[in-house]
Amino acid sequence: MKHILILGGTTEGRQLAAALAAEPSVRVTSSLAGRVAEPRLPAGEVRVGGFGGAAGLAAWLREQQVHTLIDATHPFAQVISRNAAEAAAATHTPLLALRRPSWVPVPGDRWHSVDSLAAAAALLPRLGRRALLTTGRLGLSEFAQVSGVHLVARSVEPPEPPLPADLTVLLERGPFTLDGERAVFREHRIDLLVSKDSGGAATAPKLAVARELGLPVVLVRRPDAPTGVQVVTDVSEALGELGLW
Repeated sequence: MKHILILGGTTEGRQLAAALAAEPSVRVTSSLAGRVAEPRLPAGEVRVGGFGGAAGLAAWLREQQVHTLIDATHPFAQVISRNAAEAAAATHTPLLALRRPSWVPVPGDRWHSVDSLAAAAALLPRLGRRALLTTGRLGLSEFAQVSGVHLVARSVEPPEPPLPADLTVLLERGPFTLDGERAVFREHRIDLLVSKDSGGAATAPKLAVARELGLPVVLVRRPDAPTGVQVVTDVSEALGELGLW
């Protein structure tokens, strides 16, 4: 029986785990970081919490006789992706990175692409006065010094200090609908959107609403996958590489 470890927490990770759990020749384990109090659990075995860096992950791969490692974490989870690449190399374990495609601008979009949250924060006062932040609770400290802009931050869990002084927090979990996003923009009088380039359909409606309203969007570019790691863009492609599709 092939043991496949999925570093998950994403929609694609759960979809892949469900497909693999249905295969009688596969033992699938999903690893979740544990940053969300009530995560959506995937099919198959689940472990929660870190491994202790690349060395700890490598030890786990050996102990559990993992056949293939799949990095299906968020596109911005750089540390775990780097640890996965190092652990796979150290143990000679095949590694796939499952990454949903980046968003692509269409006519009507007013995107301002930046390389970091700090760069996004610096740009805000020039573009709007009421910004919807959908960059996650862990990066809010980068916006703590923004002035002249009311920030509406959306996250699954309550954010921790340091926080911007002029801040409204929305505790919500996707996927989000077009009508729901329209209501958020209207209720909070949003004139600027800030997002990471996470890709995927679950959180894309906010981009459509910004386009409808002619609003600027500050989009943080995603980091590249670690050098030498094979990247697949959907579950079907991942299953094909595993010889199961």
